[in-house]
Amino acid sequence: MIPAFLFALAGSAALAADPPPPVSIDGYPIGGIGRQALPAKGCAAYLFSTGATRTLVAMAGAEAGTLRIALDGQVRDYARADRVGGVQGVATDLGFAGQMRYARAGTAATLTMTVERRADLAQGAIVSDATLLVERDGKDGIIMPLAGMIGCAG
Repeated sequence: MIPAFLFALAGSAALAADPPPPVSIDGYPIGGIGRQALPAKGCAAYLFSTGATRTLVAMAGAEAGTLRIALDGQVRDYARADRVGGVQGVATDLGFAGQMRYARAGTAATLTMTVERRADLAQGAIVSDATLLVERDGKDGIIMPLAGMIGCAG
């Protein structure tokens, strides 16, 4: 009886949903985006806030050319509008430039990343330093420091 109860308890804990991501991070109108899957093809950069609140803030897909962020409580994808330069110190085979610009309906986001390849990461790299600049029509610009990693589909 007790083993069945423990099994049922463990099973219900495993099925529990992830807690909702924060709507605002450290006073910014940028929120968390929750868990994100690795794309079926290509690479994606998973970027976390580096301030007092640590959470997944952005996912940039190299193949899809999109940036997923949450502004004012709404998670949205922004299409890549421009690339500037290669990734610092890394061949561009991961699909990312040193600076990429994304846009959607009155909002532009510029993602700048420093990427470091490491021997212990076979299908990806570390993003040791990144900044996200968000510019919205009629509102102040936002700059948020980030860090994370790039993962690539096998």
